[in-house]
Amino acid sequence: MVDNENQQTNGMAISSLVLGILGVVLNLIPVIPYLLGILAVIFGVSGNKVASGKGMAVAGIILGSITLAMKIFFWLFIILLGGMNY
Repeated sequence: MVDNENQQTNGMAISSLVLGILGVVLNLIPVIPYLLGILAVIFGVSGNKVASGKGMAVAGIILGSITLAMKIFFWLFIILLGGMNY
């Protein structure tokens, strides 16, 4: 039987993972993914310092970085598409 009283949840790691997932899913919305991606990385770095939940914190950092990279590639695509001559 598992003793749940000795297990502590890492709130920063959980919030980092949730914000990272939301950032990737809501990537086509104009402003929200920037905020979600930045917060996911910040919460992931601070949640990575605690022993419990390191995997969730790392996943949140990765998903937050993917969110920001997707937005950067989106704007690069838009700029390159706008510069094409038809």
